[in-house]
Amino acid sequence: MTATLPALAKLKPNPAWASLPLFDRIGWKRMRFGDVVENCAETCEPAEAGLERFVAMEHLEPGSLHVRSWGNVADGTTFTRRCRPGQVLFGKRRAYQRKVAVAEFEAVVSGDIYVLSPKDTQRLLPELLPFLCVSERFFQHAVGTSAGSLSPRTNWSSLASFEFDLPPLDQQRRIAEILWAVDEVEERQIVLCGEVKNARDQWFGSVLQGAMAETIKIADLGQIITGTTPKTSEPHNYEPPEHLFVSPADIGSPRCVTTTEKRISKVGLLTGRPIPLNAVMVVCIGSTIGKVAMAGEQCLTNQQINTVVCSPQRNPLVAYYALLRQQPHFRQNASCTAVPILNKSNFASIEIPYPKREAESEVATRLMEFEDAEIKSTAAVENSRALKTQIVNAIL
Repeated sequence: MTATLPALAKLKPNPAWASLPLFDRIGWKRMRFGDVVENCAETCEPAEAGLERFVAMEHLEPGSLHVRSWGNVADGTTFTRRCRPGQVLFGKRRAYQRKVAVAEFEAVVSGDIYVLSPKDTQRLLPELLPFLCVSERFFQHAVGTSAGSLSPRTNWSSLASFEFDLPPLDQQRRIAEILWAVDEVEERQIVLCGEVKNARDQWFGSVLQGAMAETIKIADLGQIITGTTPKTSEPHNYEPPEHLFVSPADIGSPRCVTTTEKRISKVGLLTGRPIPLNAVMVVCIGSTIGKVAMAGEQCLTNQQINTVVCSPQRNPLVAYYALLRQQPHFRQNASCTAVPILNKSNFASIEIPYPKREAESEVATRLMEFEDAEIKSTAAVENSRALKTQIVNAIL
């Protein structure tokens, strides 16, 4: 399958498709969403009904029709709205996040999630409904009819008023087959992407446990800088926005931080403690202790972050992956206070397994090979998702 991935980038919707019988709209009928779709309001006490899982808004991934995570009823939940396999879950809160999925198991869901199903499967196929819900026109309608400033929600009566052209059943079936086929390709590529990451982690873990590794202190990697925040009383520090100002919220995935909510001026950068390109940043205060990222460009960090600026003899990419594996260790070494803190001296003295200097270059080369494979597999996922979106919008 990997050999076919590069060709996917060349696939584009063909304008000639519009002349195919599949797209002949002569028999299509104008419908209101609420005429053919039901907002299911079945409720239950999950424990009494024998349900083990619940689905909240955070469990729905933008752009994916699959529920990949959930909560356990045994851990406690107040949700009572029930969903069944095949029903469509639509996030009505902050509809612009585009959270739509198909239930693949019985569960209870958040009150911010509509549970949708066709009123009559002889008018609307269940297999087509999720793609109708992810079409651009439907999202625009949902967002446009949402009310509220901090957490806008769309109500059912507004969604029910959405108008669209419904194909005959035979065309619905063929359209659904095409779209689910593209979705299947996307899912396989997601699995491949996960396998690449797992292979990298397992390989690097074996390196750190083998003869190519030794134990060193974090301080041995290079200079450690604790971040600082420019004085807000000097607004020129933040204008014009020439450089990144990094806080813990900016650190996570992807590996390199290249965008932040707040930026600072050159003056603000120089009055702080500048962090160079490729330095490794570690959150050392608060609930997200241990999050790791690399500086995508010269920047400034706040005081909740300690940064390792590697010496010329050390490779920043290797340092990043070595520190990334230490998040549980960082938490264990934090002070036990209301706000856990891992101060600079404690952070610097932590001992970690690390490739020996004579092996570091070889390890870095292998890690870059894994990253290249991950980038290509991630791009394949994005291309499949984009193709599916373009087909959906061209048809619906």
